Amino acid sequence: MLDTYPVSPVDEDLLARVRHAIDIKTKPPGSLGRIEALALQMAGAQNIADPAVDPARLLLFAGDHGMVSEGVSAWPSEVTTQMVANFLAGGAAANVFARTNGVSITIIDAGIAGDLPDHPDLVRANIRKGTRNALHEDALTPAETQSALDFGAQCAAEAIAEGARVIALGEMGIGNTASAALLAHAVEGIDLDPLTGPGAGLDAPGVRRKAEILKRIAARRPGRLSPADALSAFGGLEIAMMAGALIGAASANAIVLVDGFIASAAALCALRARPDAMPHAVFAHRSKEPGHRLILDALGAEPLIDLDLRLGEGTGALLAFPLLRNACAMLAEMATFESAGISGKE
Repeated sequence: MLDTYPVSPVDEDLLARVRHAIDIKTKPPGSLGRIEALALQMAGAQNIADPAVDPARLLLFAGDHGMVSEGVSAWPSEVTTQMVANFLAGGAAANVFARTNGVSITIIDAGIAGDLPDHPDLVRANIRKGTRNALHEDALTPAETQSALDFGAQCAAEAIAEGARVIALGEMGIGNTASAALLAHAVEGIDLDPLTGPGAGLDAPGVRRKAEILKRIAARRPGRLSPADALSAFGGLEIAMMAGALIGAASANAIVLVDGFIASAAALCALRARPDAMPHAVFAHRSKEPGHRLILDALGAEPLIDLDLRLGEGTGALLAFPLLRNACAMLAEMATFESAGISGKE
């Protein structure tokens, strides 16, 4: 998947030098815990001894899902278009957190069903307007899936060419927790019941109905599927584009800050196809959506924060972003025992 985007292996000699630089800071070795590991990971991913996170860009992909007509969401599909308009107006949580943290946003119409006027912050993929109903047919053709993967990779590559050091992945799409659950089931073989959650607000009976619908959809394409085949079968133009963006960013030696359940389903597809991109992926938070923990466990990923978030939009990635900035500052600015004239451990 996206084999034309090569990812360089991590330089182990560089990692050894950075690990030594961290260990001689004025602190007991390891006392900054995962901040030290984060600084080391970023150095390896960016292939530089002094990694940096600014400027950073949130790529917010929005798309609609044909399976919403089966009742997998508490909200109608038109809310996707309405929320994209809210992003463009600067009024969503993602806008607020991005402004607070100095992160720019690019909003991508990955495949919304509605219509919006042109806007300087809106990029249109023009692949199709929403996916097909996966209960009856594949959500995307293989060609559409490949186009979505390529478009996401290009979005990341362009942002990095414009100076971005960190790419945060966010999404909006009514019904996309259903698609994410199906993808994790098909790619990883995780049972659908624990993967199925309330999404944007289903009550308990609604979650049970959603699980039954997802089992019927999954039965149309049973068994384990490759990431590309799963994306075609169960869709999510925005999910495919996030998967492509992860690989494209990794190919350009950038950090990818992965948001919640849906973004992690995209990361699962990307990383099962391209495990060489794993050193570039930082998992921002553990969502309250129950299936997210299962995807994180499958990937062996430990997220940075756990705040019971379940909004999406890249909000968890934006809230975790200051930890990356502080890890880089620790590496760049903290004194060593020698420079500070402090006696080392006997």
